[in-house]
Amino acid sequence: MHRVLGERDLSAVDSDLARRLLCEMVRARIFDERAFALQRQGWMSGYPPFRGQEASQVGAATAMADGDWLVPTYRTNAAQLTRGVPMADILRFRRGYPEFGSDHDLSILPQAVPIASQIPHAVGVGMAATHRDTDEAVLCYFGDGATSEGDFHEGLNFAGVFEAPVVFFCENNGWAISTPESAQTASDTIAKKADAYGIEGVRVDGNDPLATYEVVTEALSMAREGRPVLVESLTYRQGPHTTSDDPERYADRDTFPEWRTADPIERFEAALGEAGIVDEGFIEDTRGRAEETFAAAKREAETADSTRDPEDLFDSVYEMAPPIFEAQRRELSEWFERHGDPYENE
Repeated sequence: MHRVLGERDLSAVDSDLARRLLCEMVRARIFDERAFALQRQGWMSGYPPFRGQEASQVGAATAMADGDWLVPTYRTNAAQLTRGVPMADILRFRRGYPEFGSDHDLSILPQAVPIASQIPHAVGVGMAATHRDTDEAVLCYFGDGATSEGDFHEGLNFAGVFEAPVVFFCENNGWAISTPESAQTASDTIAKKADAYGIEGVRVDGNDPLATYEVVTEALSMAREGRPVLVESLTYRQGPHTTSDDPERYADRDTFPEWRTADPIERFEAALGEAGIVDEGFIEDTRGRAEETFAAAKREAETADSTRDPEDLFDSVYEMAPPIFEAQRRELSEWFERHGDPYENE
């Protein structure tokens, strides 16, 4: 295992890449701040903020090739935006509408809200890529809490045995809701768990977008060769688990080193400024464009066609629906006949 931490000589860094990473991080931060505020206004029922994890998600997603598959969770919005998912799609999803409202054809699975359920799916996608003899790799996101679920162990075991081209990207933000890492595992590190499945385990400073980009680039290259990798991204969730959570009741920043709790955007902006890669005008322009993009996405989310039929829920689950599924469809239809449509006057 190896670990990449913070400070570096930026003289040899690709300036275009550095600016691209910063732009994506700022855009993700603006999205997160505005979405959080909209939830507080009642615009959406709930929202899982990711402030503090922008470098981790943007760095990893930027490392992906065009055809690679992203397998996200409910908190992977920064990675989704980096991969090209329209902001309006994510906003509408948070209001209860279909997730892929724009009908984009990006190689991305739906957000996984159940903990760790997406991990076996990611392995299945990777095994399918191997079966089709393509060069696709899979980047599967999850949090430290997911490593306590059976799906995590089953997924990594299958990937190791069948050499699936998957990078398992664990964002270790120190807390699974209010459960600290110390109560989550007795392992010295999460990356060390890879040893049990015969795959590589790596740790990276998830608040350094360049380090994350480099480590995930290498990991994806290994995965394409049939060598899955578990990456433990050491980051820190600065806000609540969701908008219904109060981290002040359990979180203690003093238990973590400063490099892990420092704001990743402020740190990166300062480093790039000192290296002469960006200036204040660049940063202001980046924020302005991000604000405009979000405002347009909000308008689109509010004005898009809201027509919906609850029976649409059944259309994309099975190619050939089993009898019990058809029975559930009839039961829902009968419920509406008795009670009416609660959304009719919305």
